[in-house]
Amino acid sequence: MKCYFRPLAVALVALAAAVPTLDRARAQPFSPDQRGEIEKIIRDYLLRNPEVLQEVIQEMERRQAQADADKHREAIKQNAEAIFNSRRQVVLGNPQGDVTMVEFFDYNCGFCKKALADKIELMKADPKLRLVLKEFPVLGEGSTQAAQVAVAVRMQDKTGGKKYFEFHQKMFASRGQIDKARALAVVREIGFDVARVERDINSDEVRLTLEEGFKLAEALGINGTPTYVLAGQVVVGAVGVEKLREAINTARCGKATCS
Repeated sequence: MKCYFRPLAVALVALAAAVPTLDRARAQPFSPDQRGEIEKIIRDYLLRNPEVLQEVIQEMERRQAQADADKHREAIKQNAEAIFNSRRQVVLGNPQGDVTMVEFFDYNCGFCKKALADKIELMKADPKLRLVLKEFPVLGEGSTQAAQVAVAVRMQDKTGGKKYFEFHQKMFASRGQIDKARALAVVREIGFDVARVERDINSDEVRLTLEEGFKLAEALGINGTPTYVLAGQVVVGAVGVEKLREAINTARCGKATCS
């Protein structure tokens, strides 16, 4: 779902950088012959002990994961009201639940489609879960059109999110590319006013809703879907129901399993 630097290349760059660091630590720089000898020693050592590279890679990954987690916690703290309590979002599950899980999704995201069953299972099993849905159309014009229709549906929904969720499920049940035409067809299926939806997609409310979602995603460092945000943590990708349950429990009691 995402691209990463190749860890081996990164580790080699980091190790190579150690040589000029040694240069600066001495009163006199290494001669070309001395530098060549040092590089040969490092190369020979790594060839004899390749497991050192794996240790370096693991430590780099650990530090990066910790830095990302710290950054996420701070971003969530700074944007908590808009993330969890914006009036421009859909709330499902228990509106007064003790844990809120926010999902950023795109209707053309195959991983989001697979993850829908996870959310349904979690809401059925956990009566204290509050689920927030935020449109994050990152997969092209069709996704943007579908998100605009979805926000217009939310504006028309007077059932506390039930009709919106019906729309949401039917959208993910669709085959092929999702766009305005398919979204409007689903609007007809659920019995909403299509003409009103077509008017509302050009409204300030729709524009501001999508702008808010993108601003939050930028602040949180989110660039893919599905991404989940809970108190103090960001979970990236369709990780499965058990990983999501662990994240919910961590938000609830500080552990992967609550007694």
